[in-house]
Amino acid sequence: MKALEIRNKYLKYFKEHGHKVIPSSPLIPENDPSVLFTTAGMQPLVPYLLGEKHPEGTRLTDYQKCLRTVDIDEVGDNRHLTFFEMLGNWSLGDYFKKESVAMSFEFLTKILEIPIEKISVTCFAGNDLIPRDDETAKYWMEHGIPKERIYFLEDNWWIAGEEGPCGTDTEMFYDTGKKPCSDKCNPDCDCGKYVEIWNNVFMEYFKHKDGSLTKLKQHNVDTGLGLERITMLLQGKETPFEIEIFEPIMEKLSKLAKKDNIVSRRIVAEHLRSSMMIIADGGRPSNIDRGYVLRRLIRRMTRHMNKLQIDLNELQKLILLNIDVLKEMYPELEKNKDIIVKEIIEEKDKFMKTLEHGEKEFDKMINKLDGNVINGSIVFKLYETYGFPPEITKDLAVEKGYKVELDEFDKLFKEHQEKSRLGSEQKFKGGLAEQNEQTIAYHTATHLLHKALQIVLGEHAIQKGSNITTERLRFDFSHPEKLTKEQIKRVEDIVNEQIKRDLKVTCEEMTLEEAKKSGAMGLFENKYGEKVKVYTIGDFSKEICGGPHVEHTGVLGTFKIKKEESSSAGVRRIKAVLIK
Repeated sequence: MKALEIRNKYLKYFKEHGHKVIPSSPLIPENDPSVLFTTAGMQPLVPYLLGEKHPEGTRLTDYQKCLRTVDIDEVGDNRHLTFFEMLGNWSLGDYFKKESVAMSFEFLTKILEIPIEKISVTCFAGNDLIPRDDETAKYWMEHGIPKERIYFLEDNWWIAGEEGPCGTDTEMFYDTGKKPCSDKCNPDCDCGKYVEIWNNVFMEYFKHKDGSLTKLKQHNVDTGLGLERITMLLQGKETPFEIEIFEPIMEKLSKLAKKDNIVSRRIVAEHLRSSMMIIADGGRPSNIDRGYVLRRLIRRMTRHMNKLQIDLNELQKLILLNIDVLKEMYPELEKNKDIIVKEIIEEKDKFMKTLEHGEKEFDKMINKLDGNVINGSIVFKLYETYGFPPEITKDLAVEKGYKVELDEFDKLFKEHQEKSRLGSEQKFKGGLAEQNEQTIAYHTATHLLHKALQIVLGEHAIQKGSNITTERLRFDFSHPEKLTKEQIKRVEDIVNEQIKRDLKVTCEEMTLEEAKKSGAMGLFENKYGEKVKVYTIGDFSKEICGGPHVEHTGVLGTFKIKKEESSSAGVRRIKAVLIK
């Protein structure tokens, strides 16, 4: 069974069980400061998990494009991916544990025809605050999962970050048929016998910063089933790189490589797909935030093409091959074909110049050495300052008769990774799960700013992304040049005028077509469902948005632009504050 068939069966099944099919949100979140990219199916739905009414109702299902970069350096092994697709279904205050277990069991055994003996499950083991989840275990047993294949684990608890909606979960595992690693082998092992395929989270609590739990005003179900993983298992493959999503590009790389290496081929195939998906959703290479992630993916891919000794002029053909393979699943790739080719080729060319520059710096550094050993701090400086890969430093050193001491590099690199990891996690902590008066005010202010920019600069000034914390807003928009002081002042004045007018903020639910006819601005139109929320700010602004917003603009305070800068090619960035 191919990936697209599995996706279609999933959406069809849950649609038949009363769920509205909603589109995938873009990889680049709109008005969501939680992370650089959409990392999970639930991320765009956090406001609705906290009680906001979703225009499509209380039962939803979708496929969600996701990108996680915490384990980017692990890509190349037999399982890690940065970009992946998550199938999900949600209950927003509707059904709970019993119905969720029943539908998951039926989909796995009846629709996907997985033998019941292949399925094991885990439930929450309990702690000082929450009792063991015997209720969910009972429902699994009622469907025929024997007691000996139900495991209770402390890890069956889910929360995004340190604060927010949370609850127990139940996970489903596929038995690959491998021999158990020991008498105590269970789904908590990492031996490969059990592979997690689905996770159903039962959100009924809110965790506060002090660690206390309170009940949510509604019970939610949030589930996630990894498409690449379930496809791999159903096809009897060992890795996702063997399924039809990757197989054509892996085979092409094998033919092109003069020096074949399976790890490098996986990295090229995986990073190329991820880069293409990011660019299709509006991302561009840069030195900051998500642009830096994209740059890193393209450069790591280019480096491994070099390791495979593949002519870099083949890159455009590889991009077009990938588009051809994936266009049915992701039509946005074909639609954005030209910009995808342009951005990746240009970034590849920049990186080749970086390598040339790095070689010159390498020569300068070794000329200052007394002995024939290059220590790890030099290797790390070349890596961090010039983007010069340590493998290339080592190769050059060997060619010139030097030895490389990598212990110090490994230590510095691990510290660098940990800082990056903590940075990614910090991004999530400040997210929509922390909705408060200040973040809601900033969210409303982005609407005023968006409209003001279009008045001052023209209708081409379209939002390209935003990031909101309790301290400031950051707003990216399309514009080819730096704003003048006069333009910045005019934008500020227009926003502050609307705040002083104390305009009422209203919300209406309507179809997407009705929203367009009403003159509402809409971003990323492919992400909207049949019904949308339209927020109107007096006679000034009308935009499709999920919310939340203040009730009238007078509470916002004084709007002040602190910085205006370039975000990426053709995209400017404004950082602003509200002063009360």
